[in-house]
Amino acid sequence: MKKIKNSSGFTLIELLIVLVIIAILAAIVVPRFMSAPHKAKVTAAIAQIKDFETALKLYKLQNGNYPTTAQGLEALVKKPAVPPVPKHYQKGGYLSRIPGDPWGNKYIYVSPSKHGSFAIISYGPTGAPGGTGKNAPIESWKLQ
Repeated sequence: MKKIKNSSGFTLIELLIVLVIIAILAAIVVPRFMSAPHKAKVTAAIAQIKDFETALKLYKLQNGNYPTTAQGLEALVKKPAVPPVPKHYQKGGYLSRIPGDPWGNKYIYVSPSKHGSFAIISYGPTGAPGGTGKNAPIESWKLQ
């Protein structure tokens, strides 16, 4: 009587099929996760710009005008000494600090602006004007 050998391993074909399936899944899933850090930084920049806008509106409500370009966003943290000096500046300021954008660059603030009362810009990952696609700047007047 012959005994039938009971094998409990995988064949080479089965292993190759599993590897092909994993490769296909990786080709579909990995690109989606590769752009996630960039999207998170863009979302953070938009949230920071909106926080600045809220603080700027309160500043204007209390003082009658927005900080000038020369006063900059720092006017939201510390009472400006550069004219026009606000008469009703809120004790403690309007923000605790002005963070850099998610790429480590300073936000650009212009007031008045050709786009309205003020403009806030993050130049994105390049830190320089211009750029398209993932390198496009994030501009306050386009966030409505």
